Amino acid sequence: MTIKKFEDLIVWQKSGKMTLEIYDNFRNCRDFGFRDQIQRAGVSIMNNIAEGFERESKKDFKRFLKIARGSNGEVRSMSYLALKLSYLSNKDFQIIYSFTIEISKMLTGFIKKL
Repeated sequence: MTIKKFEDLIVWQKSGKMTLEIYDNFRNCRDFGFRDQIQRAGVSIMNNIAEGFERESKKDFKRFLKIARGSNGEVRSMSYLALKLSYLSNKDFQIIYSFTIEISKMLTGFIKKL
């Protein structure tokens, strides 16, 4: 299968699903700074994948995938804090955590392949 657009990338699709999960879970969070930061980090993952793909350069794409992986780590780190602050239930934490682990593996594999 030839990938012609970033929307075809499974890692982009998964990061979008995770971002929607983040928005859903933090919709009513009154800690606006925290909420905005974790939402921005989630959006950053999918946007960096898209931007890197659109650059049409392997070197640039790899660099943007590394930035996306960093933002993914930020989401995972903030999720731990959200759990400790009771902003997330254990169940919701596990969902987001699982997404971050899977996305990290996919990004790492993609970076190695490039």
